[in-house]
Amino acid sequence: MNDAFLVGIVTFVYFFAAFMYLVAFVFRRTGPAKAAMATAFAGLLLHSSALIVRWIESYRLGIGHAPLSNFYESMVFFSWSIVFVFFVMKKTYRTSLVGVIAMFFAFLILAYVSLSGTVDCRIEPLIPALQSNWLISHVISSFLAYACFTIAFGLSVLYLFKHYAPAGFARALPDSSFLDEATHRIISIGFVLLTVGIITGAAWADRAWGRYWGWDPKETWSLITWLVYGAFLHARIARGWTGMKMSLISITGFISVIFTYLGVNYILAGLHSYL
Repeated sequence: MNDAFLVGIVTFVYFFAAFMYLVAFVFRRTGPAKAAMATAFAGLLLHSSALIVRWIESYRLGIGHAPLSNFYESMVFFSWSIVFVFFVMKKTYRTSLVGVIAMFFAFLILAYVSLSGTVDCRIEPLIPALQSNWLISHVISSFLAYACFTIAFGLSVLYLFKHYAPAGFARALPDSSFLDEATHRIISIGFVLLTVGIITGAAWADRAWGRYWGWDPKETWSLITWLVYGAFLHARIARGWTGMKMSLISITGFISVIFTYLGVNYILAGLHSYL
């Protein structure tokens, strides 16, 4: 049993968990919510096992590195991060909709890497630039930040639905104040993690290329993303902004996250194109 097989199983586990959370939300039942949480937790354990199996396999092949070094591994870890962040925050936000958001995005990412057939899942030796202890701290902090921003994006979209959807559907959604505050809190956490990611990335760059910052496309877009979410927090704390404007900044920030992660790889050539 290899890690790709486990990831394929986890993909469907997360889909089922998202469906059960949706059932729990629509019918306001605790039974489906408990089943969804148990399913999601089982998926997280299996997902963690897949990462461990891949890590062990890399040592068996004589390569020996954390499964965080290429596009396939980063996508798998991105999905894991979303579910992990969800479980960290689930006691604070007791609505099944947060579970729907987290499980849906986790499923979507794994479905792409498992079913598209275009993502290379082979374990390869690290290129010289990646042979650093900063790799783990940089990637983990960055993707935990991305996970926070992903959930915040889902909450922001729900906020827009709350105001523009038909009245019957809008009434079924959580209060606007909850969606607004939940978005603010998780972006605050994500911003700190992204800051750590940028700092550790700079230390890594100095070790790999002899400079802390070189305006590489991914470095530049990471800074742009940091500035967008910094503007979100500044507008909230210093200006007292709430509601629609904050949701739009959150959505803009997530677009920047996606471009930093994917767009730079496919559109802009740079030193980080292998991730």
